[in-house]
Amino acid sequence: MTRRKAPNRSGKALMGKAHMNKALAQGDYQLLAQFRGVLRQFLAFSEAAAHDAGLTAQQHQALLALKAMPGDAPVTVGALAAQLGIHHNSAVGLVNRLAAARLLQRRPDPADGRRATLVLTAKAERALATLTAAHRDELRRLTPLLKPLLTEIGEED
Repeated sequence: MTRRKAPNRSGKALMGKAHMNKALAQGDYQLLAQFRGVLRQFLAFSEAAAHDAGLTAQQHQALLALKAMPGDAPVTVGALAAQLGIHHNSAVGLVNRLAAARLLQRRPDPADGRRATLVLTAKAERALATLTAAHRDELRRLTPLLKPLLTEIGEED
């Protein structure tokens, strides 16, 4: 079995042990396990909430990315792919499924007729508002669990 290396903040895999400055204690492992457990709780909640709204987790993530795009520039499939960290052809398939579900529309780009821009429909806006409120509430519920973990992770020894 081939193991994938974990990406760092830039998305590149960490190589070897060069990133480790000190020996790890048992508490470091426990802290990471607790943190990952809380993240799993949130992701399980998110997936179930999306499913209850008739969406896949990936569709919810795409709608949220489209809604949260900064600026007023039209959003293209390429911009969505970059935001989600997926290949362009994967984004095309996702956009096709969202359009078929009437969650977004493709419109001609006024600046470049060869491209299409993506616009959320009213149906998507309603679903996204409901999901975002539920996610905000869940994050507020998890905050007392996350805050001490993040504080401890951020402390230097």
